[in-house]
Amino acid sequence: MDKIESFISAAANFVWGIPLLVLVMGGGIFFMFYSGFAPFSYFRHALDVLRGKYDDPDAPGDVSHFQALSGALAATIGMGNVSGVAIAIVMGGPGVIFWMWVSAFFGMATKFFTCTLAVMYRGKDSNGDVQGGPMYVITEGLGKKWKPLAVFFSVFCFFGATPIFQANQVIQVTNDVLLTPAGFTWAGSFGSNLVMGLAITALTCLVIFGGIKRIGLVASRIVPFMVVLYMACVLYIMGIHFFDIPHIFGMILSDAFTAKAAMGGAIGALIIEGAKRASFSNEAGIGTAPLMHGASKTKEPVREGLVAMMGPAIDTLIVCTLTGFAILATNVWQTTDTNGITLTGKAFEAAMPTVGPFLLFLCVLIFGFTTLFSYSYYGTKCVSFLAGAKYAHYFNYWYVSIIIVGSITTLTMVVDFINVMFGLMAIPTMVGAILLAPKVKAAANDYFGRVKRGELVKQS
Repeated sequence: MDKIESFISAAANFVWGIPLLVLVMGGGIFFMFYSGFAPFSYFRHALDVLRGKYDDPDAPGDVSHFQALSGALAATIGMGNVSGVAIAIVMGGPGVIFWMWVSAFFGMATKFFTCTLAVMYRGKDSNGDVQGGPMYVITEGLGKKWKPLAVFFSVFCFFGATPIFQANQVIQVTNDVLLTPAGFTWAGSFGSNLVMGLAITALTCLVIFGGIKRIGLVASRIVPFMVVLYMACVLYIMGIHFFDIPHIFGMILSDAFTAKAAMGGAIGALIIEGAKRASFSNEAGIGTAPLMHGASKTKEPVREGLVAMMGPAIDTLIVCTLTGFAILATNVWQTTDTNGITLTGKAFEAAMPTVGPFLLFLCVLIFGFTTLFSYSYYGTKCVSFLAGAKYAHYFNYWYVSIIIVGSITTLTMVVDFINVMFGLMAIPTMVGAILLAPKVKAAANDYFGRVKRGELVKQS
């Protein structure tokens, strides 16, 4: 097992090298400047789209703009925001948060381009149903000769869109908050984790076998609540450490350019760590969000790009930042050798004794399960593309079995495995988006021109 863990760790370091950093972060910078920052000028319009002001019930697709964003956020606002930020701080120190901000800022432009393309180049599966995602963007936008790149994405998404991290951390927080304090000596044992993994599997099955419409419905109802609850908890922590905020900002900014806290002065390594953790949290450029946004009911691709653009802002710039501030404000990252969800739990306990860990436990359950629901949809679309729609539902059986694997696997192995898969998924996603960027710019110029001329009709 140690040899496997070492191999996966080495693979993660290899995949997330300078070339991939240039592709993901450099691609985001390119998208931002190539668009002329135009999407940000229409943020209020994007909110109107999200609120359903321009919904067309007769448009192709399966879910509303709001449900598509909720479904994508259900997958991204999850354990990456709670555990992932803790891991990032332990690995890279406070400065890693700054590079997460940078990556997320340009990631907003990446989401705009990739999710606009997901609607612009929707294809049809073997049943004739309209589908969106990087594999269809590549085959429909670039042509059939590029299909090997689409297959490349689908294969690694099959393994990347798995629930091992979420299952692992839900069980960890259950052990930390409920079982261990209650004196259960078997907490954290193989048998205990296996039983909880089976319970998580059963609950997940109730939702994922209902398909995208049930996932979208559940996500649209749960995601707003989970974000508000978690933000309220972290804002409370920030409130009692209000006068420490300037110091925290200063610590983040100074460490971002020295890396002295954890990376030994290796700025490049710190930037890679920030980009990697931002990608893990908001998935900009990875290709999972276009799978969800491609199912949106709309005839206007740019609208979905505008809605999708909000994802990294909500996910990383707000939620991840709050998590990072809570950990830094309580100073638990320097006083304990814990990692992942356990470290975040220490921050909640330090700020809100007794009640804090239970509030985090509730948040984590919601975060974990909503991510579990959404990821299953991503995998079924990959199987549908690779083998045909009639085989898509078989992915769910594979999917729920992987929950059990995540329940009994170490955190380090789980994180490294996901990093490898996400990094490989980013290659076809970003290559396709960069090659088709002129198509998005032309569509955006046309759409924003119609917005200025008042030619778009709002729904009453």
